[in-house]
Formats: sequence, C-alpha cells, structure tokens
Amino acid sequence: MNSITTHVLDTARGRPAASVSITLEYQSADGWTVVGAGVTDDDGRLRTLLPADALIHLGVYRLTFDTDGYFNALGLDGFFPEAVIVFRVRDGAQHHHVPLLLSPFGYSTYRGS
Repeated sequence: MNSITTHVLDTARGRPAASVSITLEYQSADGWTVVGAGVTDDDGRLRTLLPADALIHLGVYRLTFDTDGYFNALGLDGFFPEAVIVFRVRDGAQHHHVPLLLSPFGYSTYRGS
C-alpha cells in the first residue's frame, strides 16, 4: 500500500491528540506545494491526509502540525507553536507512517509502520 499517514499522541496526557491541524507538502524545484491537509480525529489519526488514489512521488515531504492550536484549545501554553517533520520518500510503493509524540515542551517522531 503506497501512502503517507500520521497520527499524534499526547505523551503528557497519555492519550491521542484530537483536533490537531496538519499540512503535508512536497518539495519541488519551485519550492513547497501543499498536497494534503486535515485534522486528527478522536484517535489522533488523520485518515484523509491524501486521497486513496494519490500518487506518491519520490522526494522530500514536510508535515506541519499546528501544536499551538492544540495546546491553546486545552488551555495550555506550549513552547513550540508548530512541529515540523521533513522526511524523504525513496520508494513510492511503500507505506510511510510518520507519527508525532507530543508534549507542551517537546516532541519526537520516528518512521512508523
């Protein structure tokens, strides 16, 4: 299955992060182009980041998570207004899952499955 997916886990609260706005961009010679966007569901997942029939191009992608909006909605003051993850797709036939582990004062990521 060729796709790019993500989910967000709030590690400080020990639960999925719902209602996080996310944008996916592709880097071309002309700069960054938005190829997908949406908001995480109650399970912290964005299942509609890309259309099911989307063609995954080889190259560099950027996921931007609106962490400010998420923490503001919880009445918290986070340190990072957004979390940005830049990654490379070398095989367009593979599934690329890029999770975000989030807290008000830090974040991390990894290549998921």
